[in-house]
Amino acid sequence: MHILSATDIGIVYGEKPLFSGVSFGIDSEDKIGLIGSNGSGKSTLAGILAGAVEPGTGSVVAAGGTHIHYLRQHPAFAPAGTVLAEVFRGEDPKLMALYEYHKLTAQLEEHPGNETLAMEIARLSLRLDSLGAWELENSGRAILTRLSVDEFQRPISALSGGEMKRVALARALITPCQLLILDEPTNHLDSQAILWLEDYLQKRSGALLLITHDRWLLSRVANRILEVDRGEFLDCAGGYQNYLELKAEKEEAQAAAARKHRAALKRELTWMLQGAQGRSTKEKARKKMFRELNRQSFKAEKGKVELDIPARRLGKKVIQLAAVSKSYSGRTLIRDFSYTLLPRDRIGIVGPNGSGKSTLLNIIAGLTDADSGGVERGETVKIGYYRQQAQELEDNLRVIQYIQGIRYEVKTAGGENITAEKMLEHFLFTGSDQWTYIQDLSGGERRRLYLLGILMEEPNVLLLDEPTNNLDIETLTVLEDYLEDFPGAVLAVSHDRWFLDKSMDHLLALDGRGNVSLFTGSFSEYLAEAGSPALEAENAPEKKDSRAKREKSKLSYKEERELEQLEAETDSLQQELDQLQQELNEAGADYVRLKQLHQQAQEIEQTLEEKMERWLQLQELKDQYERDNGDGSFCPN
Repeated sequence: MHILSATDIGIVYGEKPLFSGVSFGIDSEDKIGLIGSNGSGKSTLAGILAGAVEPGTGSVVAAGGTHIHYLRQHPAFAPAGTVLAEVFRGEDPKLMALYEYHKLTAQLEEHPGNETLAMEIARLSLRLDSLGAWELENSGRAILTRLSVDEFQRPISALSGGEMKRVALARALITPCQLLILDEPTNHLDSQAILWLEDYLQKRSGALLLITHDRWLLSRVANRILEVDRGEFLDCAGGYQNYLELKAEKEEAQAAAARKHRAALKRELTWMLQGAQGRSTKEKARKKMFRELNRQSFKAEKGKVELDIPARRLGKKVIQLAAVSKSYSGRTLIRDFSYTLLPRDRIGIVGPNGSGKSTLLNIIAGLTDADSGGVERGETVKIGYYRQQAQELEDNLRVIQYIQGIRYEVKTAGGENITAEKMLEHFLFTGSDQWTYIQDLSGGERRRLYLLGILMEEPNVLLLDEPTNNLDIETLTVLEDYLEDFPGAVLAVSHDRWFLDKSMDHLLALDGRGNVSLFTGSFSEYLAEAGSPALEAENAPEKKDSRAKREKSKLSYKEERELEQLEAETDSLQQELDQLQQELNEAGADYVRLKQLHQQAQEIEQTLEEKMERWLQLQELKDQYERDNGDGSFCPN
């Protein structure tokens, strides 16, 4: 059943058109993922569909009786309300009655013995009976609990931003509607809540429009993908996998067409430059063809985020935590935790909200002191800390001023010098966008700019606190590729299953009671072993095999590959060193040549020593597990 039609929708933000000519319909059982790069207009389009934003052109028509509920990124609340009252604030008769009931109940608690309030609550209780609203009330309480909000009478004004977003999500999920629009619902949710939400949205009847960068959520929930990206619009039937295949085919077709056009233009240009002697009909036709080819314009290939920034050399000693403990308000978050960070570590930090994940990163970064224990950082360590709040960005600066304030030029890993302007172009801030004030950027654009600023400092240890929040999928994909080749250590707090599975080799799991445990394996394996109900059916056949794999080898698949690569690299470096030694012996009294060769040899020896140390660490780990388990075989994750 068709419930909504959008026809020729367009809107201009400032002088920049976000999109135009967008037309599509929504059916009653559509589960749509709305994706696109930061600043492309996803939230604006969602607001237009919900009737909260007026389009510049076009119209939106909903079928009669269609109710739409819209969860914004920044929901509004009545400042004097309580959690339970605000969950039931809405236009549905049941919700209105529940909202009034809980509002009066909170007032009666403040003024016990008020007979007028007591009589009104009794009257509302009878009305709730007649409406059959108590089941909805129970659902609201249950969903709040699932989202880790359990102080129902707490004032809204006392909540953090993340807690407010979870209350608004609970309200959205219980509101009766034919179309539910959710804008980044997984931000501020922990892993268990995200898994529960995936399951809930899969089973929910009615249409859904979901703006998210969580690719696992998209792949499990969406049966249709809409993409709005730098003025272009794509409507793809099927799930996220179908979308990825369609995009790859489309980009390949566009690239092939552009290559053919360039080849044809080159042929005709060669003919023109040769100079036609006569003016035959054929020659005139060739000239006409050249002019037509020259007039044809192919849309430039879409810019891609590029991360080709080197890291400073990292020494043998990185960061060592010794018996670190930390408490807040009498609650122990971290107790007697010790860990030695290795140069190529990829550590995901996971746990419930409030368990101390960001606190651990702050201790490592030196921004928070431990109550006891110590943190030692190597002399060569340069930390780049991507924090949840981009506090370092000043609203009154322009984009180009912010980046130039960090560095005017950066040398890439390939040795090329790239200006701040060019680096911004790589990060999709082109032309006039570079002169935009930071205060005028979307939330995702600010995060992308913030990430670029951190990487331009050339850190060799990266601390990432919820990097997947508000970064678009394209930027996340390139960040993951960058982390794979990053020569330093990475610690990342995240609830994003896709990101953790792809980029992290080990996990530090915090339980909120002070315990921090090391888990070797993927995040999906961790969730399955932790007994997550949402994963039982999905992973049950693999769970036993997964555990058996870890019993055989503690090395992850990436580490096995790294071990093989290190063997080849060390052999190659040793050969280079032998060759240099031979050249040194033959250099005689050529001082300049001797100095050059000696410097090269020192650099190779340093690199060889670092790679040999890493090889020994991995090999010792593997040998130990072979001894403990009697089997050195390895199965990839």
